Amino acid sequence: MTQDELKQKVAEAALHYVKDVSIVGVGTGSTVKHFINYLADLKGQIEGAVSSSETTTEHLKKVGIPVLDLNAVGPLDVYVDGADEVSPHNHLIKGGGGALTREKIIAAASKQFVCIVDESKIVDTLGAFALPVEIIPMARSYVARELVKLGGQPVWREDFVTDNHNIILDVHNLSILDPIELEKIINNITGVVANGLFAMRPADIILIGGGAEVITR
Repeated sequence: MTQDELKQKVAEAALHYVKDVSIVGVGTGSTVKHFINYLADLKGQIEGAVSSSETTTEHLKKVGIPVLDLNAVGPLDVYVDGADEVSPHNHLIKGGGGALTREKIIAAASKQFVCIVDESKIVDTLGAFALPVEIIPMARSYVARELVKLGGQPVWREDFVTDNHNIILDVHNLSILDPIELEKIINNITGVVANGLFAMRPADIILIGGGAEVITR
């Protein structure tokens, strides 16, 4: 199977977790695009979706799924999203698409976080994928210096602005042995809005597309 076919297969498998769910949290990314297309077949059975990005909102509306405000719907039963890296402990790096802050909010507000990935995203140690950090624009240089102190090499994602009107530093060359602690440390740097480590609130279920089968972890 091609990588895209694996993404389609794992996205389809996620439908099992949204049966009898009225409002679904929906993430962002290439695998989630396939999930939205499959979710469209269930649009008569769900009330709507809470979206993690403007791109996802546009896609949901295009296939006829109402997009709801998280503030109006309260806790969600299920959130489905992808990841850039997945550790053996279901800790994640996310944010390659720049939607990490809204993704974190929805994940935190959901009872169950289902992560859908192809097998290329499974790693032994997080950090080969540069860690995205969303920051207030005026804090860019200060936050970058603080990230260097942590052993990383931050690179400004130029010509990119998040849906929250902030900017992103992608931090390279981190070997993340304690994701929970590093997530806390980076979050405490003044000017940081959120970082792409999903360790304090990891995924509950990982669906992995590999070969002819989808592996559940």
